[in-house]
Amino acid sequence: MPKNFANTQDLVSIKDIVQDTVVMKNGSLRQVIMVSGINFALKSEMEQNIVTQAYQNFLNGLDFPMQVIIHSRKVNIEKYLSGLAKYEAKEKSPLLQNQTEEYIEFVRGFVQKNAIMEKAFLVVVPFSPLMLPNQESISKILPFFGKKNDAAEEKAKAETMMRFNENLAQLKQRVNQVLEGLLSIGLEAVVLNNEQLIELFYNFYNPETVEKEGVNIASEKSGL
Repeated sequence: MPKNFANTQDLVSIKDIVQDTVVMKNGSLRQVIMVSGINFALKSEMEQNIVTQAYQNFLNGLDFPMQVIIHSRKVNIEKYLSGLAKYEAKEKSPLLQNQTEEYIEFVRGFVQKNAIMEKAFLVVVPFSPLMLPNQESISKILPFFGKKNDAAEEKAKAETMMRFNENLAQLKQRVNQVLEGLLSIGLEAVVLNNEQLIELFYNFYNPETVEKEGVNIASEKSGL
């Protein structure tokens, strides 16, 4: 048996999350877009053809890769039930209190027997900068933020941050192109911020639990 086991963080390719952007250990950047869903099957044949053509034009207009993810998880209803419990405590009518209590138990029992799933539709837009020889990756500079460094280190950090901002600007251009393409299909989309990204990756890496927090963006719920 080996004496040393890899730390969990060593197995994760994410270095940090800054300015609504995922910084990978190899220095590449990612932004994540949450996209609403549409019920394609309920549309008329003409509407389906319009959506299909718009999606085809959107993909053909891209000159960079992107990743599409459909993420399904159990819905966390504890916050909803907690709100009902507070309502029950304030209710003065014994009849309404009893009905609320029965409803809470019904919902809790139903969810335990029938998994209610929440689907999130995500688009990941990447940008991988070209690294010149002897250039420090942004991922190597991040741990030194806030620390006192000598003049050479400060200069290197400033140059790296300048490159980071330049790379981020190019990434945002790609993201804006994707947002416009999704809008042309009739989809709503929003770029996840730092807090939402942290919640998203927490849920990704803890699949055995329910959602840590509800990300307040477009999603589709379905009972399975």
